[in-house]
Amino acid sequence: MYPFTGGLNAHLEAQERLYKSKRILVACEESQAVTKAFRKRGFEAYSCDLVDCSGGHPEWHLHGDFRKFIFEREWDLLIAHPPCTFLCNSGVRWLKGNPLRWEQMIEAKEFFYTLWSIGVNHIGKVAIENPIPHKHAMLPKYTQIIQPWQFGHMTTKATCLWLHGLPELKPTNIVYSEMMKLPKAQRSLVHYASPGKERAKIRSKTYSGIAQAMAQQWGDYLIKNLI
Repeated sequence: MYPFTGGLNAHLEAQERLYKSKRILVACEESQAVTKAFRKRGFEAYSCDLVDCSGGHPEWHLHGDFRKFIFEREWDLLIAHPPCTFLCNSGVRWLKGNPLRWEQMIEAKEFFYTLWSIGVNHIGKVAIENPIPHKHAMLPKYTQIIQPWQFGHMTTKATCLWLHGLPELKPTNIVYSEMMKLPKAQRSLVHYASPGKERAKIRSKTYSGIAQAMAQQWGDYLIKNLI
């Protein structure tokens, strides 16, 4: 079954070395949800953000602008969660008659394109996650839209994925029917959340089921295509 010296133990050790040789940078992530999912599978993954991490593993966190670290090491995959406040559909109404908001939107768009350009041209495999953008942002067409209820969470939160060099994410646990039995406010937490920091945290949260799907599906893709 294991046609090389050492048998099963040697096979497992070789597999561990292979996974650890694949390095993932998760930009704009302080929660470390995606980072921890990849780490659990054995990958060398790091979160990166301007603020300290809240995920409990500062040893896996790069504190600062991702551009400070992107060229220091060889990365096999870039996953990014850029700030969405000025790009998403839900905030488009604040643009009217607000020059500062337009400037902030342009800055956010430029940051998005910087992530995309570096991911495509320097790394070759990139996934950017954001809510549905408004037309003024003029972002490239997203690859797919996913929902938490496709990955075991009984709530809605339409999330766009821009992918290059990666397969689309496949649902792992569809709970739509069960979710629809819940009160509307309970299954639409982001929409009904009160304005303020807590709403922003809910909107930026990466659900564990989605993070696990990323680590499983894209992690497997990395191994299959980089060995």
